Amino acid sequence: MTGSVVVIGNFDGVHPGHQQVLAAARQAEPDLPLVVMTFWPHPASVVRPDGGPKLLTNLEDRVALLRRAGADEVRVVDFTRDLSQLTPAEFVEQHVLPLDPVRVVVGENFRFGHRAAGTVDTLEDLGRGHFAVTGLPLVHVGDEETCSSGVRAALEAGDVRHAAELLGRPFRFRGVVKHGDKRGRELGFPTANLPVPNAYASPADGVYAGWVTRLDGMDAHGDPLPEGATAPTWPAAISVGTNPTFDGADRRVESFVLDRDDLELYDAPIAVDFCQRIRGQVKFDGIDALIAQMDADVAATRTALAEHPCH
Repeated sequence: MTGSVVVIGNFDGVHPGHQQVLAAARQAEPDLPLVVMTFWPHPASVVRPDGGPKLLTNLEDRVALLRRAGADEVRVVDFTRDLSQLTPAEFVEQHVLPLDPVRVVVGENFRFGHRAAGTVDTLEDLGRGHFAVTGLPLVHVGDEETCSSGVRAALEAGDVRHAAELLGRPFRFRGVVKHGDKRGRELGFPTANLPVPNAYASPADGVYAGWVTRLDGMDAHGDPLPEGATAPTWPAAISVGTNPTFDGADRRVESFVLDRDDLELYDAPIAVDFCQRIRGQVKFDGIDALIAQMDADVAATRTALAEHPCH
């Protein structure tokens, strides 16, 4: 059998709405390979270089999440200024038809082609005689549409629990641990520090309860894990912000792993999963007040993770 069922979209975050589109495509054509077309970088960041959205996942995670959601193949289309100038007909001819689709499945708000001129109806017209088109309504959580912009809004408000409801999983921030100012270690709270790139979303400045996972197949000390072992994950109190008590300027995600002082994480890739907000960012008058608050934050983190593990 030849042909495929093709799903097209940005899929930033791969939230339940995205997952339902893939599930519907699989149900509609269960005997065909499921090919997902996604775009990198985000089209809005190319069309409006200073106005693109903060990304919820990097490309590696997006592809992995799409495969987990059922994609047999993920086609990453390099979104360039030239591609943004294609008419809807040119886009279909150059990027859709080569995938030999029997059916194309998209969200009902799908737009494509120069100035987003193409709609689901346009796609149906262009596909006539080549492929069928299915346009799906957005998924709702309660009375709210599940969309990437809603997740970003929740993160900007520091509401990581609501972000998790919309994503269907805790929000994850990942990066490579960098050497910081080492003040945390001097204060008795050593942290694994991740810089916050401007292109990526992160929760609002503050302190959160969550989890740290090492991603490179190594254990806490940098030794290889036994074959088949799961990645080590530890509970953590997580600070997001600029460290205003010390007049910091760069935003970081700083994770203090509870009950461990033996971790060797410098230059290791880690993921930080956010479960619950503890408090907002505060500038303290002195070291003693800061240490007292950090003790309270650790206690609050233990309580939060006991009540809402989210892991």
